[in-house]
Amino acid sequence: MSEQLTEATEEQDRYECRACGYIYEPKKGSSNGNIPPGTAFSDLPSGWRCPVCTATKVQFVNVGPAEGPSGFKENLGYGFGVNTLTPSQKNILIFGALAAGFLFFLSLYGLR
Repeated sequence: MSEQLTEATEEQDRYECRACGYIYEPKKGSSNGNIPPGTAFSDLPSGWRCPVCTATKVQFVNVGPAEGPSGFKENLGYGFGVNTLTPSQKNILIFGALAAGFLFFLSLYGLR
């Protein structure tokens, strides 16, 4: 199942030309060679070239999907486990720690 998910997301990934910066988006297709929208980069003909600088397919690098930052899902497993927290859980963790620190600071006045 994970292989199917990986293949489905790679079909939606954008590819950037390392020579000129042109980005091929499968959702839009390409006017060069009459590539229809929805054509994955791997399904492009071997003779397809960059419409801007005529670089070959080898010059393109995967930059990830357009919906989010590249590599975001892969980086969730790193760190101390806080990457898997929801935004509300992160807020509770941050502001709870600030409140605990403030209470600790106030408790120092009781040491007289």
